[in-house]
Amino acid sequence: MSTMTHEEIEQGLQENRFAPGGTARNAHAEVLAAAAEASGDSDLFRDALDNLINSYLYSAESTKMLVPFARLLQEYDKDPGAFSKGDAHSLFWQFKWVATAISESPEISLESATGWLDEMERRYRIAGYSERPVRESELWFADVIGDDERAERAYARWQAADRDDMSDCHACELNGQGQYAMLRGDDARALEVWQPVLAGDKTCAEEPHRVLATALLPLLRLGRFEEARAQHLRGYRMARGKESLLPSVGKHIEFCALTGNEPRGLEILAEHAAHVAPLANLDDRLSFHGGVLVLLRRLKDLGHGHLPAVPYEGVPRTVAELYEVLREDALDIARRFDARNGTTRISERFLARIGGAPLVDVLPLGVRSPALPRPETAAAPVAAPVPAQAVDGAALAELVRRARAARDLGHPGSDGLWAEVAARVSTADAVDPLVRVDVADHRALAAARAGAGDAAALVTAVRDGYRALGREERAALSELRLASVAAQSGAAPGEIRELLAVALRAAEALEADEPLRGRRIALAELSAIRLESYLRSLEATDAHEHGHGHDREHDRGHGELAAELTAFVAAYAQSLPDLVAEAEEMLGRIALSEGDTERAVPLLASAAARAIEAGRPWQAVDPLVLRAGVLMSLGRPEEAEQDARSGLAYAGEMTDAEQQAVVRLTLADILLERADAASEAAELALTAAHWFDQAGLTADGGAQARLLLARAYAHQHRNADAAEVLRSTLPDLLEHGEQQALAVREFLGDLLRELGEPREAAEQYLLAAELVKGWEDPRPQAGLAQSAADQLSEARLTPEAVAAYERALELHRLSGDAPVAEVRVLRSLAWLAIREEVSAPGVARARALMAEAAGILETPRGEAPEPPELRSELAQTWHQLAQVLDRWVSVHVQEDDDDDEDSGPAEALGDAELTALRLEEVLLWDRAAGVYAGLGGDHLAERFQCLNNAAWTERELGRPEAGAARLSALIEELRTWPEGTVPEWILPRAERTVAHLTD
Repeated sequence: MSTMTHEEIEQGLQENRFAPGGTARNAHAEVLAAAAEASGDSDLFRDALDNLINSYLYSAESTKMLVPFARLLQEYDKDPGAFSKGDAHSLFWQFKWVATAISESPEISLESATGWLDEMERRYRIAGYSERPVRESELWFADVIGDDERAERAYARWQAADRDDMSDCHACELNGQGQYAMLRGDDARALEVWQPVLAGDKTCAEEPHRVLATALLPLLRLGRFEEARAQHLRGYRMARGKESLLPSVGKHIEFCALTGNEPRGLEILAEHAAHVAPLANLDDRLSFHGGVLVLLRRLKDLGHGHLPAVPYEGVPRTVAELYEVLREDALDIARRFDARNGTTRISERFLARIGGAPLVDVLPLGVRSPALPRPETAAAPVAAPVPAQAVDGAALAELVRRARAARDLGHPGSDGLWAEVAARVSTADAVDPLVRVDVADHRALAAARAGAGDAAALVTAVRDGYRALGREERAALSELRLASVAAQSGAAPGEIRELLAVALRAAEALEADEPLRGRRIALAELSAIRLESYLRSLEATDAHEHGHGHDREHDRGHGELAAELTAFVAAYAQSLPDLVAEAEEMLGRIALSEGDTERAVPLLASAAARAIEAGRPWQAVDPLVLRAGVLMSLGRPEEAEQDARSGLAYAGEMTDAEQQAVVRLTLADILLERADAASEAAELALTAAHWFDQAGLTADGGAQARLLLARAYAHQHRNADAAEVLRSTLPDLLEHGEQQALAVREFLGDLLRELGEPREAAEQYLLAAELVKGWEDPRPQAGLAQSAADQLSEARLTPEAVAAYERALELHRLSGDAPVAEVRVLRSLAWLAIREEVSAPGVARARALMAEAAGILETPRGEAPEPPELRSELAQTWHQLAQVLDRWVSVHVQEDDDDDEDSGPAEALGDAELTALRLEEVLLWDRAAGVYAGLGGDHLAERFQCLNNAAWTERELGRPEAGAARLSALIEELRTWPEGTVPEWILPRAERTVAHLTD
């Protein structure tokens, strides 16, 4: 026998209705239903059954609703009169959920399932409801049993039947209509049907959540990738963590698997690890696990089957192990459905789904996800040697010609060509010795770039190889590379200078008729200039450590470097434009380091122009990007955009991922300053983030690109997308200095506030406030504390909000120059004083706080005239104090009966006290209206509100004519105002109020 009292059960039901969906809520609802039944109170038992059905619905145990629904239906059949109109409506509404649950329960026979549909149709007909919901339920039942003709008939009758108050909402119906089109292979029609839901015009508790997930694959199949990306970011945010939406979560995981975003899919899987279990709802289990299996299969195919996945039934599993477990279980469920339905449709659809191929190689999502480790590869069988004749000699010769041409031009694609040459050479028996040395040269260069320990040995071997073949011009280049390798490895300045001298002598020793002699000499000179600057800086640092003047040496070194580069430019301007371009870019960077932006701009422009003149447009990218940033700092955005766009155009042939990222990020940053270019900026930032990831710079440049992407989304009012991107990269951004951490936390707080997530927004504001806690200026912390308080108040966390407001007030007063902020905090505290209960102590505190606010604003400041903002705030304070008093009056006269949180006072006020309060209200509203009148047309709406409130209060005082006179005077005044200066709604509303007052 239950030990719970009637009141405890009612209280429990009230709490359970608002608890998060899931097994915990269901278990509590089951206990309450048992206790209600044991109590013998039929009304309470019916309420508990209804609550239990609703609990099951919003969980992964929705099929359990069949038993409590059958019990509730029995109660209705025993005594229909015991059900109110609303209770009866709820019961018939739940019939639709039950029809779905029956289809999702393979243990219910086909005969029983058909019987339930017939019973639903009979009861709806008797109750006078439209057959529309019945036909929709019939459609989905016919579909799963493979009766396509019946499904078509049911669909047609569903659409033809009238809508009534038993019909699903428009959003849910559009979901079903679109799904039916998609099942019939018409993705375009499905998306057309779903458009009002996707656009947010038709919504409900579970829409657009479900449609956003279901639309992902149709969007991909139609090549609408940007929309698919946006719907994933928005939709997963809505579905995350909700048990009833696990099928939608599975679709988001599947989307990641089919768009090259397997790491993101693993993150989502990890967030829902608790639900990778034998769910009670077998249909949800099949759907959710189906999406998971698409991901696991994809990871296996990529060689990641050994990676840890998530546990299953408490046992840790690798990707491959979890795949096998879930696949076996899912196929068993599918076969059970098929056995019940007499068809193989469920199994066929399931197998087709988990065998799906990627729909796009990589679709960057913008969110940060950790990269997968190198895949495990099975040991390949030893291949038989490829016969020499298998290598096409002519094709190899042509490939070598192209690789040498690209190498001599400095083309970024030369690395790829030489890699291909190396692969072909490795299978050939007889290869030109020069080609072999060229391949070794490519490998040595790669080792030098990577700082490999054996780089010097590899370059030396290449030099010797070229000399043995009589290719002194290539050997001279190797000598120069040896100097660079020595500098990179930290060799002593003397050794580096000697190697540079050797390289220059080797270039000068080339035959006079060697076409590359002049170029080799110039390259040796430019390298010496560059490295000599580096060596001087090392020696200056060493001198500084021994007490010599480092700054003077540094300045002198810059001057010498600039002079040497200038001489180089003069000497080779006509003959070697690409090398001169390098020199001018260096001169531009020196100018920037010295703060001389005006000198840097033409130098960088000239460097880019010379690179283009030399037929090396990729070499123009860096100076153009750098110049674009300088031009932005100089307030020349149009020129900056032009340079950045040129840089992007010339970057097409570049293979360096970081360079590709930087040029896009630069242009995105420039475009974001334009109000009309946020969409393009977002696309560029998204691509930049992808390239930074490819370069292994996710936490650095990738974080900055994602921050810019979030800003671009916010400019487009895509706040959910912005929040998801920002959250994903937040840990990286917090490592980039206190100022950025502060800005990012505040930005995320703003986004969450706009999304209606006050608790989360408050958390970000409070964390941001902690960052500035030790600052000398208290204003930043005060503003953040106030923002946090606003959101805590919005979340109805009253004690926490009061504490945050009091801290903000303390900080504002420390700054001594924020009267408006102080006043607004005081007014907020006043309202919080009467939020939980409008009582005499609460009203007294609210009145005192409003008076304190007014006192701040009425304190003389020696400003003439008084700032309009302060006068407006004073009027607002009087206005709000009048509203507080009106709430107090309403409690006593029981007029505020729609505010469930207010309770009646312990001792009612007498008529005289109520009259005095109303007179005070009128006085306050008149004073506020007078101030607003002095502030002009910008405050006309507030002025009208005050006069309107005063007029109705006059009526309560038995003086309606006085109220009408106030508004009549305003009407007459406004009729003299110039046309178009009075909002259209004010005069008609004022005239209606006068008419009501004078009736």
